[in-house]
Amino acid sequence: MSLKKFSNLIRTKTEWHNLLKSTDNLKGKVIQNLNFTNEQIDWSRLKIKGTTFLGCEFLKNDAVYIISQGAFVYPKFEDYPFNPHRKNLYSWEELMDGYSEELDNSVDFNVYNHFVKHKYNPPMEEAMAERIHDYGIDVALRNILEFDEFGMTERKVVGFMGGHSTRRGSEYYIKVALAAKSLSEKGFFVATGGGPGIMEAANLGAYFGNYSDEELLEAIEILSDLEFTEIDQRDYLTKNYIRQSKIVLEKFPNGKENLAIPTWFYGHEPSNLFASYIAKYFSNSIREDTLLAICLYGIIYAPGSAGTTQEIFQEAAQNHYGTFGYYSPMVFLGKKRYIEDTALYSVLHQLAAGMPYKELLYLTDDPALAVDFIGNHPPIRV
Repeated sequence: MSLKKFSNLIRTKTEWHNLLKSTDNLKGKVIQNLNFTNEQIDWSRLKIKGTTFLGCEFLKNDAVYIISQGAFVYPKFEDYPFNPHRKNLYSWEELMDGYSEELDNSVDFNVYNHFVKHKYNPPMEEAMAERIHDYGIDVALRNILEFDEFGMTERKVVGFMGGHSTRRGSEYYIKVALAAKSLSEKGFFVATGGGPGIMEAANLGAYFGNYSDEELLEAIEILSDLEFTEIDQRDYLTKNYIRQSKIVLEKFPNGKENLAIPTWFYGHEPSNLFASYIAKYFSNSIREDTLLAICLYGIIYAPGSAGTTQEIFQEAAQNHYGTFGYYSPMVFLGKKRYIEDTALYSVLHQLAAGMPYKELLYLTDDPALAVDFIGNHPPIRV
């Protein structure tokens, strides 16, 4: 049984009228962004205690009555560079609207500049707008992934994590891109944190699931043709970083679907352009937990630094306690990084002693073997 829609959320007038035909009890329903000022509604016949109205518009007397009956009415926010009452996930085209190499006036960057003003101590209205926005992203993401009653997704999600500063065209950039491409070809749905480096490599590889390996390598060569300065050698700060991505998209326009889950907390890093769906959050902690939680078919870890290490142990904790109902594969791509440099793989093996997920731990330098392990080791229900 697939729960294709979040049934408690009402976002269109059609859904509203269908709801009224089926019941007069609205308790627990969330009504979002609807205008009731021109509707003839007898609110007194409806049971609305515990109903939530987000950004809806009412006649004054109706609003007073609704609140008096115990419904929760949240305001329609004004003058924000983002829509708190978000109904869908983002696309890169929407986020990059307004961008140019001379001046980044994109929606993405404007939202980030607004966010950083109150990043650590947001006033109540700002915090509420961000939380409601992230709730809308939650719902849109659930509708894309289609969870069943046991918490399993219709899409077989595999995540990739690793260093955000990994260079285009480098060894692990290419390895991750090839692994993600292979998984995409096999019907898996690739998800990343949506930023540069390893994240971009995985979204790129998944996008190229409809193309040959040679075409993917050609794309990586295009992406790697960057205009560096002496000031900073990070790929994503080069002037033509976005331009090269657009060249690839124009040359190879028919990519396969995949997912990115970035955050404005790290909004100084550009979102990569190869994700079909972008679930962008304000809350980094919710975003990180969500990304790990949905990757039920496994996560492949390429070399990374402190952030990747944090994600490894966060996923290990979810596996150890079966937090989301399944034990999932954890594949480490890079023996030197995870044995010689950090011993992280050995630590996890000790941690997993006697636990079902120990059999789901795997270490390799070969992206093809990483893909094979994911394919041969489906998630284990707790």
